[in-house]
Amino acid sequence: MSGTRATAALHAAGIAFTEHAYAHDPAAASFGIEAAQALGVEPDRVFKTLLAEVDGRLVVGIVPVSCRLDLKALAIAAGGKRAAMADAALAERRTGYVVGGISPIGQKTAHPTVIDETVQLWDTVFVSGGRRGLDLELAPADLLRLTAATIAPIAA
Repeated sequence: MSGTRATAALHAAGIAFTEHAYAHDPAAASFGIEAAQALGVEPDRVFKTLLAEVDGRLVVGIVPVSCRLDLKALAIAAGGKRAAMADAALAERRTGYVVGGISPIGQKTAHPTVIDETVQLWDTVFVSGGRRGLDLELAPADLLRLTAATIAPIAA
């Protein structure tokens, strides 16, 4: 087992999940697409965790790695007006994870979280396990419950 904060949070909550480790290539252009290819999974089923500032507060947006985060849609879903991607250093400090390995689970600071509506299309989805080269597979309902997320159309 990997022993990340994400896996510890899942164990503590009694949520079933599967760890999927793969050899991370530091030269990879897209961490999420790399994960999907390495694991042999459809990119629409692998979700990336992004942090944005919505009207001055941090909000987590989770979208398939095959898509972009629609900042305007995220702002609306979070009850705000304007959104911009958060600075990478700020995202790392507030989550406790490194960019490319930011998990929506077990972050140092809990943030409002919005997951793209396509999460409902799958029996299980993949999210970062808290480090590059580790993804966690779990049921969408468990991801929603553990992150206290809302669902909205936030992928572009």
